[in-house]
Amino acid sequence: MNTLIQYLRSVVFYLGYVLLTLLVTSSFILLFLLMSRRLRQRVVAVWVGAVFFWLRLCCRVRYQVHGLHNLPACGPGYRAEQPAVILANHQSSWETFLFYRIIYPMAPILKKELLYIPLFGWGLWLQGAIAIDRGSPLEAGKTVLRDGVKRLRQGISVLVFPEGTRSPPGQICKFSRGGAKLAVAAGVPVVPIAHN
Repeated sequence: MNTLIQYLRSVVFYLGYVLLTLLVTSSFILLFLLMSRRLRQRVVAVWVGAVFFWLRLCCRVRYQVHGLHNLPACGPGYRAEQPAVILANHQSSWETFLFYRIIYPMAPILKKELLYIPLFGWGLWLQGAIAIDRGSPLEAGKTVLRDGVKRLRQGISVLVFPEGTRSPPGQICKFSRGGAKLAVAAGVPVVPIAHN
């Protein structure tokens, strides 16, 4: 019985999540040119907040964040004094949402295939995510440096998952040097984030 209730809660969450995402991303795409970069970041942060509220309501998922004062900016109402390269472990899709909520403004480095998702991927592209081809490491490294330095000079922090992909909880994969190279090239600090 407990498993059935959990399943139903998950179904209700995903239905609401998909509807909310379709509404927000289609509006975002249609109104993109009329919005400033700051307003676009706020729209994304509010959308993520709504998704987390819905997740808590449907599935009772709660979370705690410790050390917000160490981040270059905390939430959509704040502005970073200096952008940074954020290095974080990667376990699921969940933390990618959270980082849009607590790091402002922020551009993640992500696999280019995510941009092909209708509406959602297009919104990522319009938001300024840095898409890389993981099948071509040399080209990916050049893209990270070129586009990452550009974002950092625009005052936008860059999120890097140095393990390159998701890792199971409790396991640490080999770190790539791309995030550190980016921080050195742009002359910005590195902010490490660990989560579980």
